[in-house]
Amino acid sequence: MCGIVGYTGVRSALDVVLAQLAGLGPPGEPAAGGWGVAVLADGGGLGTCVADGPLAALDEALRLRPLPSGGCGLGLAGRPQLDEAGRVAVALAGEVVNLPALTAELTARGHAMRGGDPGEAGAHLFAEAFSSAADPAEAMRQVCRALRGDFALLALHADAPDTLVAARRGLPLTVGLGVGEALVASDEAAFAAQPTGEVLRLDGTPGEQVVLLRREWDEVGCEITDAEGGVLRA
Repeated sequence: MCGIVGYTGVRSALDVVLAQLAGLGPPGEPAAGGWGVAVLADGGGLGTCVADGPLAALDEALRLRPLPSGGCGLGLAGRPQLDEAGRVAVALAGEVVNLPALTAELTARGHAMRGGDPGEAGAHLFAEAFSSAADPAEAMRQVCRALRGDFALLALHADAPDTLVAARRGLPLTVGLGVGEALVASDEAAFAAQPTGEVLRLDGTPGEQVVLLRREWDEVGCEITDAEGGVLRA
């Protein structure tokens, strides 16, 4: 089992993300890489929690060490990967075939890399790109240009509050737009317990699509662009 989910909106992101994760498979089934969630705190900063075993183990870990409240978060069957500063969290599903080369390049540029997880490279690349672009969608497009392979990817940045950015190449990604909120998942089954209004299925389209979901007060905007920044949906 492998899947990534995300949320931004007026509800508790953690509650929605946990419900989405529960929709990915039988509740007692353990995930090979554990379970993980990350939430952008309302007061600033980024909180994460991970646990091995069934999803109930993550619930228990959160009971013992609650995350700060926030309306923007992500989760996955696996572990969120962070940049060195702990300001970026990434969830990635799929394969990055040039991971060894990317790890070497990032290390040469001064990043402290553990290696072995494509999401880690994604987190460091996103942090680096955001530091110069200051635009989460453009930062994600730069990440996509660096990655080789088929993937679905979600990212949060503590300096971009109430914003979730996603991308895909080769793998499906589904966006659900409701009143004052937006959900995204690599597997539409994650929406089973979280009905949405408009559903956008991004699959079968060549190249990359980058999705920017940003909440402003009680509304969430959805912009979809291609790899070069051309607007596919505003």
